Formats: sequence, C-alpha cells, structure tokens
Amino acid sequence: MALPEHDLTYLEERQLPHDVAVDEGMTCVVFRDWRLPPGYDRDDADLMIRLQTGYPDVPPDMWWFDPAVRLADGRMVPATEVTEQHLGRNWQRWSRHFQDGQWQSGIDGLESYLALIQRELMRCASEVAG
Repeated sequence: MALPEHDLTYLEERQLPHDVAVDEGMTCVVFRDWRLPPGYDRDDADLMIRLQTGYPDVPPDMWWFDPAVRLADGRMVPATEVTEQHLGRNWQRWSRHFQDGQWQSGIDGLESYLALIQRELMRCASEVAG
C-alpha cells in the first residue's frame, strides 16, 4: 500500500526521513532516529508506525520503538512491556488506542498521528519529572 498523497506531502514538507516497507500485510513507516523529548533514557530511537489496509479510513493502532525506550530513571513506561518482531528487528510496542470517533477519516493522517505520539511521549516523561 502506498501512502496517501497528503501524507507524502506532509513528510516531504517537514523533511522527515522515513522508509516504507510491507510486513505481514501491513504498511510500515519507519522514522530513523526519532527525537525523544527529555525524560527518557536516550535522545532518539527508530519509530515505526504500522498501517492496516484501509488506512486512512482505518486509524493506526499503537507504535513501536527500536531500541526499546525507558524513562530516564530506568522505569518502563506503562503498556510498553511487549516486544514484537517486525521487519527482521525487535520492536518495543507502545500500546495506545483511539476511542470511538477520535480518528476522523478524511481529516487525520500521519501528521496528526505523529503529533499524538509526540504528545504522549511528552506526557509520559512529564509524569516522571512531576
């Protein structure tokens, strides 16, 4: 599955280096060296988003990091304990899900999903600092 035009335009305009591959029938978008906000045990990690057939009408579900990301104090972030193998690598799964009606088909795409990921990363890191 090719990415929708609006996603390709967004990635190009923001100059976000990425790779797209198919794995187990899912389109995987990997962002190398994704910058993490302060509060984690590393500055960056590869971020993977897996898109089902039907995207963008079907929302993305969860995201993955390689290497695994922990909080700066060494604790695991809740709902990140599972490791899965995709694209020949071990990925830490961040289990996060949309509520009914939260994803808006025809409006949301990679831009809004990456913003959601960044907000969640910042929220988890701030809970440690706070």
